[in-house]
Order: sequence, then C-alpha cells, then structure tokens
Amino acid sequence: MLIVTTDTIAGHNIQEVKGIVTASVVQSRNIGKDILSGLKSVIGGELKNYTEMLEESKRMVKERMVKQAEESGANAIVGLRFELSAGQGTSELIGYGTAVIID
Repeated sequence: MLIVTTDTIAGHNIQEVKGIVTASVVQSRNIGKDILSGLKSVIGGELKNYTEMLEESKRMVKERMVKQAEESGANAIVGLRFELSAGQGTSELIGYGTAVIID
C-alpha cells in the first residue's frame, strides 16, 4: 500500500476515490515515566519513552488505515495527516487520509 502526504502521486493517476480512512490510538502514560520525563525536561534532552510511544502509535494508526483502505479495494492512501492531543495521563494520535485506486 502506497501512503503519501501529498494529494497526488507522481507518475500515477488516481482512477477512483474510495473515501476517507481514519484511525486513532489512545495510550495511557506511565506515572513513573512522567516523573522521570519531568526531571529530564529540567536538564534538557529527548524524552525517549515518549518518542517510542509516539512511534508505536503511528505504526498502529497506519496499519489500521491500510486495513480500511484494503477493505474498500484501494491500493493507495493520499493526503495522510496526523494529529496528536494529550490529556491528563493519556495521549491520542489520530490519522486520516483518502483511500484511492491508482494505476
């Protein structure tokens, strides 16, 4: 499955639009990791635990979107976008795009 953030795919024509595909993942944050991350934010540097959690969320969202697109008969997703929101003790990653058939 070809997935792009652009609305078109160079070298391909969109033959049919199958519709929007969406997926989301809500993960709870670990209070122990929050405390350590809070300390890390004082001295600076990457919060690796959160980076790993975000990467895992992106993988899961893309897998779910691909499944939806395949079920509709699509062979590509265009216009992929992600949105992230954080609440008390949770984070939610939402992905959306348009399932299409390309030549």
